[in-house]
Amino acid sequence: MSKDIISVLPDAVANQIAAGEVIQRPASAVKELMENAVDAGATFIRLIVKDAGRTLIQVIDDGKGMSPSDARLCFERHATSKIRSADDLWNLHTMGFRGEALASIAAVAQVELKTRREEDTMGTLITIENSSVNSQEPCAAPKGTSISMKNLFYNVPARRNFLKSDAVEFRHILEEFERIAFANPTVGFALHHNGNEMYRLEAGTDSEWRASLRQRIMALYGSPYNQRLVPVEEDAGIVKISGFVIKPEFAKKTRGEQFFFLNKRFIKNSYLHHAVQSAFEQLIAPGNHAGYFIFLDTDPKTIDVNIHPTKTEVKFEDERAIYAVLRSTVKKSLGQYNIAPTLDFEQEMSMEIPYNSGNIEVKMPEIKVDPTYNPFNTTSPAKSSNNEYREQKNLDNWEVLYNKHITPVAEQLHTGHQIGTPVHETQAETSVSVCIQMDNRYIITTRSAGVLVIDQQRAHERVLYENYITGIARHQVQTQQKLFPDTIAFSPALAHVVEANLGAFQSIGFDIHPFGNNTFVIHGVPAGTEEHDTTILLEQVLQTFNENEQELHLKPLENMARSLAKRAAVKPGKALSNQEMSALVTQLFHCEQPAFSADGKPVFVNIAADEIDKRMKR
Repeated sequence: MSKDIISVLPDAVANQIAAGEVIQRPASAVKELMENAVDAGATFIRLIVKDAGRTLIQVIDDGKGMSPSDARLCFERHATSKIRSADDLWNLHTMGFRGEALASIAAVAQVELKTRREEDTMGTLITIENSSVNSQEPCAAPKGTSISMKNLFYNVPARRNFLKSDAVEFRHILEEFERIAFANPTVGFALHHNGNEMYRLEAGTDSEWRASLRQRIMALYGSPYNQRLVPVEEDAGIVKISGFVIKPEFAKKTRGEQFFFLNKRFIKNSYLHHAVQSAFEQLIAPGNHAGYFIFLDTDPKTIDVNIHPTKTEVKFEDERAIYAVLRSTVKKSLGQYNIAPTLDFEQEMSMEIPYNSGNIEVKMPEIKVDPTYNPFNTTSPAKSSNNEYREQKNLDNWEVLYNKHITPVAEQLHTGHQIGTPVHETQAETSVSVCIQMDNRYIITTRSAGVLVIDQQRAHERVLYENYITGIARHQVQTQQKLFPDTIAFSPALAHVVEANLGAFQSIGFDIHPFGNNTFVIHGVPAGTEEHDTTILLEQVLQTFNENEQELHLKPLENMARSLAKRAAVKPGKALSNQEMSALVTQLFHCEQPAFSADGKPVFVNIAADEIDKRMKR
């Protein structure tokens, strides 16, 4: 007789399996716990983290708290206060609703819960480990809830081994913290990491919601953002749109400042992102991404958020209509605030009459005719003078062109000096003396094999990159000490990146030291970057450093060399002397990889002589 093989999983195992979907890393737990605090009506939420969440994640709020029975029941699977029937899924106004978060957290961490309602004299203390309740007892507690989870994935070592470094995991925690802080500008927040307070965000007011959001953006990203924000506002019935977009000149090559909030819940939607991108068409360079903080409010019955465990993906009933409204709203705001030109098609231009204050005498326009003009008379004074002017102008232009470009080449030929050398020849024979700059972007020089067109920025990047790599390897990177040190305050997120990579900054030539409270003192900068504004240079290097880390996963020293080379290199639009161009070309062909920049883009194009012959139809 066959034996039955199907059985029901124990609750502890089922919870661990569910936790794999809901709690993927420490940041997932931070998201769930902070959203629960928001749902509880908290006015101030404190997040305490140790070792990037591995050792401790604690969320303390001043919300409404829970009764003893609710405190015990909230750790059961699918226990929720938001859903009573299936119809309630289409009328959601809260963050959590499935009742999976606390049960999943209790399955993979050691949890302690303290909670008290305002009307209760005593609170409740519950400790849970591996989905089992160890104790439940009355305790003294302030109004609200404090929940701490220790030793995440202590009972699932395989999951714990898959966690990244503390720097990477804490960056994910910062992302979740920022999303919830942006979505709730009328709630105060604080973040402590390893005993240091990184954020303290004051609560705004509901009556001044837009001002509160602006203050929240500045508190998280820095005061310079105050001048970068463009308000957006529209109520189209099917959707209400509000928030800010960032001016086009601050668009970035990587995503990171793109925030959509649907009914105050952070969401990801590539279709709506495309709507914003299309509104910025011809305002930002191809490949760049516009920044925005956009809030969408719509009827919960027209959306479905129950399609992903993290609830960041949603489905809209009429996505095309929302796309059209969003795109037109952003374009309208860019035009309204003089970011992009606008046309008023309803205005009749022929009826536009200039304003007259009454003090200006109006004169009848006069028409002047030359009665002696004869178009068939080649000797007429008007035509003769016009021809003389045109001939003299053409002569002047040719003289300028000859003196600027032709004469140096003729002198080199006259003295028998060879102009350039083939690209493949030895490094010792790559000295160049004749160069022409085109459009202040390209350096054109001749070789025996043809013409070489060099991108001046990419060439300088390659030279700087190899110099930095060599200097780091030999510990010979030079630092230019500053007469007066600079003190720079970064946002907490950027300050964390600087602290985590302080050795890389110092290895490449920055004499930089922490000064406390997200502030750093710069005593010196890499030699050759003295002319750059130190604050702007460091911010740009950090931006490129973060982009490289997210996309390419480079080692810190190589990443720093690439980032500084990109930001310190000469930019398009910079006029170079012939001596500067010759020196740059010579240094380029002494590099190990002159043909490509540090990020793999071609540095020059070689147009062979036979290709020129073909185009000249010889």
